[in-house]
Amino acid sequence: MATKASRSAARIMMAPAVVLLLGWMLVPLILTLWFSFTKYLPMRGDSIERGLDWVGFDNYARFLSSSAFWPSVQTTLVMVGGVLIITLVFGILLAMLLDQPIWGQGIVRILVIAPFFVMPTVSALVWKNMMMDPVNGIFSHLWRFFGAEPIAWLQDASLTSIIMIASWQWLPFATLILLTAIQSLDSEQLEAAEIDGASPLSRFFYIVLPHLGRAITIVTLIQTIFLLSIFAEIFVTTGGAFGTRTLTFLIFQRVIDSQNIGLGSAGGVYAIILANIVAIFLMRIVGKNLD
Repeated sequence: MATKASRSAARIMMAPAVVLLLGWMLVPLILTLWFSFTKYLPMRGDSIERGLDWVGFDNYARFLSSSAFWPSVQTTLVMVGGVLIITLVFGILLAMLLDQPIWGQGIVRILVIAPFFVMPTVSALVWKNMMMDPVNGIFSHLWRFFGAEPIAWLQDASLTSIIMIASWQWLPFATLILLTAIQSLDSEQLEAAEIDGASPLSRFFYIVLPHLGRAITIVTLIQTIFLLSIFAEIFVTTGGAFGTRTLTFLIFQRVIDSQNIGLGSAGGVYAIILANIVAIFLMRIVGKNLD
């Protein structure tokens, strides 16, 4: 049992890391809030030492009144939802497959998890040039093999293409978490259900799927946090065109177009608000499942 002295020593040893972590989070947040109420044009020679023009809520009103704001929010939510559905469905299927005793199981698991360690920029370039190229891409050759006309994926199905790329990157993460949860399932429950005559689908929906509830909510929460700020995949492939401009990419474009850090900071605050709304909603789901 921990004594008062040991608890005090633990707090003292943890204090530097806590202070560093708070500074790492609070300093950028405070600067973002400060800049969002100013007109700051460092690309045009402005500097903090010369003073910033205080504009109040003008940056917020300007960003919110943009015709691209709500479509970018909708695109962000659609992309996040699409990636979550794909990664969870195929993650469960892959996890159940990898849980079976097969030859070379360790090598197969490594190959399945490998895409998660590829840089987003690299994976986006691979998909753009090797898979989705309308002339020499693998998908184009498959389409011609079956006698169909190749599709210009990044133009005709741009948002679907981004969802596919992001899903390929995050599927290994979901598979790994779900596989760990499946391996912790008591096999005696499945054996008892099988003896009682339960079909494979019944065993899946009434035993396996409820057991995966916590893992599914954890995967959903973590992926959503990162997917809300997706940028590299869009920048490398479509450049925000063809309906793929998310809120994060819109902020980037507004900063580049106006060269106004204050306007971009206001957009960043909107992104933080959106992320917190989604996080609170997901945390409620997580809390119910954990209870």
